[in-house]
Amino acid sequence: MASGIFAILDDIASLMDDVSVAAKVATRKTAGILGDDLAVNAEKATGFLASRELPVLWAITKGSLLNKLIIVPIALLLNAFFPIAIKVALVLGGFYLAYEGVEKIIEYFFHHEAGGHEEAEAVKLSDSEAEKAKIKSAIVTDFILSVEIVIIALGSVLEQGLITQIVTVCIVAILATIGVYGIVALIVRMDDAGFKLIKHSGNKGALSVLGGLLVKALPLIIRLLAVVGTIALILVSGGIFVHNIDFLHHLVPSWPSFIKEAAIGLLAGLLTVGIVTGGKKIVALVKR
Repeated sequence: MASGIFAILDDIASLMDDVSVAAKVATRKTAGILGDDLAVNAEKATGFLASRELPVLWAITKGSLLNKLIIVPIALLLNAFFPIAIKVALVLGGFYLAYEGVEKIIEYFFHHEAGGHEEAEAVKLSDSEAEKAKIKSAIVTDFILSVEIVIIALGSVLEQGLITQIVTVCIVAILATIGVYGIVALIVRMDDAGFKLIKHSGNKGALSVLGGLLVKALPLIIRLLAVVGTIALILVSGGIFVHNIDFLHHLVPSWPSFIKEAAIGLLAGLLTVGIVTGGKKIVALVKR
């Protein structure tokens, strides 16, 4: 009986060793997409009243955890029985990310100044409705990025046993959520930390200077994250197309990968924005 218990413990130790190694490899391979995930979600989690920042971030975090809870078992099942569906889901998600990125660029350059009626609408929707809409958008974007994170993590442990696959993918999914949104929480509360340092130091000395820097840096970081997040959306979408469509993967091989991915992401976004805009106009004409 004792030998049986020791054998079980030995098996568990061996499994955890495999999981540890596999998790390190999977985390390293998903590092790039995690960086993009951070930029995108940090931009989406900002722009609220200070009192609403953490509640909004917590709502997005819960949505992200629910996304992982849905994606992980589905990805494992599809990988076992219908692997082509994973590529289809990734490509469709790529179009959505490209659409979001290009739409932000078009909005900035062509619809930056709103008229009186549009400003009134913006004010009207600036409270709970706008908050809910932004949370929903952040969770949808997180879902697509989570799909890619889970697929990359799963792809790095395909040669391992089923138990190792399940545990490794779950670990990466949890670390991705905690890591990304933990850092986002630190970013959005930078100004509060700065004010506390200033108050604690009596507005004197090195702590006061540091607090002032944190307060002044937050708006700059948010603006930077808005730009980086938009670029990340386009690059991630382009990367999805390049890595999952053979024709695009072998297209212009002499180009640096990030230039090719950016160009393809932009083209996909422009195409999607055109289709969506045209569809909206057709629907509006039909309703008349």
